[in-house]
Amino acid sequence: MKKVFPIKGAVQNYAWGGKEFIPKLMGVQNSDDQPFAEIWLGAHQRGPAMLRMDGKDISLKDFLEKNPNVLGEKVIKQFGKTLPYLFKVLDVNQMLSIQTHPTKEAAVKGYYSEEKTGIPITAFDRNYKDDNHKPEVMVALTEFWLLHGFKSLEAIEEVLKSVPEFKMLLEYYQRILQKEVDNKLFHFYKNLMEMSQKMVDEILQPLAERLSLDFVVGKISKSSPDYWAALAFRDNMLEGGHFDRGIFSIYIFNLVCLQRGEGIFQDAGIPHAYLEGVNMELMANSDNVFRGGLTVKHVDVKELLEHMVFEQVTPNILTGTEIERGVKVYKTSAPDFELTRILLKDFQAYNCTEAKSPETLIVMQGEVIVQSGKEEFRLERGGAFFASSGSEYTLVSDGTSEVFKAAVP
Repeated sequence: MKKVFPIKGAVQNYAWGGKEFIPKLMGVQNSDDQPFAEIWLGAHQRGPAMLRMDGKDISLKDFLEKNPNVLGEKVIKQFGKTLPYLFKVLDVNQMLSIQTHPTKEAAVKGYYSEEKTGIPITAFDRNYKDDNHKPEVMVALTEFWLLHGFKSLEAIEEVLKSVPEFKMLLEYYQRILQKEVDNKLFHFYKNLMEMSQKMVDEILQPLAERLSLDFVVGKISKSSPDYWAALAFRDNMLEGGHFDRGIFSIYIFNLVCLQRGEGIFQDAGIPHAYLEGVNMELMANSDNVFRGGLTVKHVDVKELLEHMVFEQVTPNILTGTEIERGVKVYKTSAPDFELTRILLKDFQAYNCTEAKSPETLIVMQGEVIVQSGKEEFRLERGGAFFASSGSEYTLVSDGTSEVFKAAVP
């Protein structure tokens, strides 16, 4: 059986998606003006990629179930007969929810606990959609803004001092700093998440009024939490005209701006939120999310607090480790996946003499010719293919090309 197959990703039309980048990437018209949020290039049941085989399309999920040997012995032994990663393209036009993800151990325990209670997988209040963890690495394709981990205790105090509407929060925070408690961040954040909606509204109403005018006239820079709070006030009002407490997190998490080619890794428990931009994202094959605001979706405060890491985080910006000319690997601690960026100049070739795991590749700039044995096909921008473990292939650039590869380390 041949070992390299063209694939086509599954589009997710979530409301927060942009309307131009992904349609242009895929070469399709967006005549209905729909949001195109994500392309999934994996075998997840909620959106498997379609694989082209012998002139027919088959879902990658079905293909792997019928041909598990293409995963390779190492992957099957470590992860079972399933693709351990989910590869995505994201176009974030409106900010995503504050969220964090469970460890593998917590996911197994939580999933089977909910299964026993009989909560349907599709239920609004279901926390665990599967029994897997969901670490994730992303690389920016445009300027990309996100929230990532808690600021230091000192930085949080300074930002609370800078927002006059947070006077009451500042006083409470300073009292916590003076107390002999195990984890000051935990106690402060728990108070924000368990505060009555009435009090949330009383604090945020005057902030919304002050920021709205400055935002409209363009007086606030994206490097200020005020900018993203103003956006959230515009886009994230809750039912009944209430304010979303996730806005507090915009001020106490690190605000990060990545430039094209820069990446960041989010491990279990690290709170984060994507705010704006286009990226490549690679994660463990899971859909387990605990939300902390900026959303109308289910927020389980008890579960969120149990799984969040309440420590100061200094964002570690990944620039990639060059392993050969034009080839950079974004190394992380995750055993499930590894993301590689391949830049090819005129007629330069990238040779894979033996894929050590199942690999998924997508062309994000230019065109490449894929050669594998007697097989040869051309992929334009947006084109993708799946390579079986043990396969051999060559990419030849027609001009300047950029290709991203997902694999198991």
